[in-house]
Amino acid sequence: MARKTAAQNTAEQIKDQAFSELQALIEESDKLLSESAALVGDDAASLRDQLSKKLNLALDSVSRVRERTQPAVDATENYIGGHPWQTVAISAGFGLVIGLLLGRRS
Repeated sequence: MARKTAAQNTAEQIKDQAFSELQALIEESDKLLSESAALVGDDAASLRDQLSKKLNLALDSVSRVRERTQPAVDATENYIGGHPWQTVAISAGFGLVIGLLLGRRS
């Protein structure tokens, strides 16, 4: 089996971090929403402020992940643009393998 490159390891770490932060956001939002059912007035406004801050943190986190992954996206686009026939051949090869595997299941 091929060894993972440093770029692949970094990409997996970024992905794992993003998913864990999104999971934490979902859990905190769910908790805040369940607590908000009985609140009225100032308590409700405070809760909305807390939820707004958490959502802003999540948006910042997504922006950071997007900025960190942009070089990989650019490199992929450059490779595909610079090697169109290799890209077509690789895609066709993957399609053939998947078709053969799915054909065996029937």
